Amino acid sequence: MDFRLSQDQRDLVRGIRELLAGRFGRDALRAAVDEPGRLDRGLWKELGDAGLFALRLPEDEGGVGLGLPEAVLLFEEAGRWLVPGPLVATHGAAGSVPGAAEGLTVVTEVSGEGLVPWLDAADVVRGDATGAVAVRSVDPLTPLHRVPGTGAWAPEAVLLTAAEQVGTAAWATEAAVSHARQREQFGQVIGGFQAVKHLCAGMLVRTELARAAVHGAAVTGDPVEIAGAKLLADEAAVANARDCLQVHGGMGFTWEADVHLHLKRAWVRAALVLPGDRAAEEVAAAL
Repeated sequence: MDFRLSQDQRDLVRGIRELLAGRFGRDALRAAVDEPGRLDRGLWKELGDAGLFALRLPEDEGGVGLGLPEAVLLFEEAGRWLVPGPLVATHGAAGSVPGAAEGLTVVTEVSGEGLVPWLDAADVVRGDATGAVAVRSVDPLTPLHRVPGTGAWAPEAVLLTAAEQVGTAAWATEAAVSHARQREQFGQVIGGFQAVKHLCAGMLVRTELARAAVHGAAVTGDPVEIAGAKLLADEAAVANARDCLQVHGGMGFTWEADVHLHLKRAWVRAALVLPGDRAAEEVAAAL
């Protein structure tokens, strides 16, 4: 079997990566941090034009006509760039909520934990958000409300969230390696020290294992495999962000560094959609 990406898939990734690099680079990320709770509607529309939300809609319904394997590739890129907003919920609403597929309507939903991200910025809420109360979010780019009831986790939403986690894990690995190649201590780059090499190698292994699990679950669509993929992706995202911070040393703990933003988003994603204990229960029940 050939597990490599097709040329069309590689082109798809390249296209969304170029869009986000030009539209949501570091300056835009920092501007978003300075204005918490404000969703960039222009960027949302551009993502809609690029097909992010309509990717899995049939072509005769105005969509792109692709599947989950392609969707996880794009959501990994979104995770890598820390794109804010309820991307997964809007993607899932394409075809059923007018304007969602085109990026004209922002859709959020009540999670299985009774949390609602981006409630104030959303046009449509899926689930009962009656009695929602704002709660403090550790991630400045993910405002949260808590509601009395709970929602559910669609397997596709769990998988796409896991793909975003893989994006954070990959970013953290690349950032740590880049810093280790440049930062000097005791007359040599820190990447030459065995302890740093081991950290970076471990980050790469976690990323590739999580990516393989996510890609495999995207092909089968099996809920248990999706739960297992989410477990691995959460671990990779959180652990890699922590190790990236460790490689950066003292400067990694500063507000000016971006490492903490990835760690905080990884924490929120892990808690918001099929948390680890629930995912482990699903996997264990199937054994």
